[in-house]
Amino acid sequence: MHTPDRYRLTFTHEGLGVGATTDKVVVERTDTLGPGGNPVYCDPTGILRAEISPAGEVRMLASGGYQSPLPPSAEPLRQS
Repeated sequence: MHTPDRYRLTFTHEGLGVGATTDKVVVERTDTLGPGGNPVYCDPTGILRAEISPAGEVRMLASGGYQSPLPPSAEPLRQS
């Protein structure tokens, strides 16, 4: 099974009023494996880290103290 090199993570936040807002960030695969044995993906800053399973399940990994990130949706990106 092919493991994608990049994913687009979409975070949805409930808005103050109508609708919800979303933030999107692209993460790239690192050489690290997460606690579940799946690849860890990271954004260019190194702050956002996520373990993503072959089924697209996302486990956010804290990169510093006092973080409790909510899981986003993950979309594999094609290599260009």
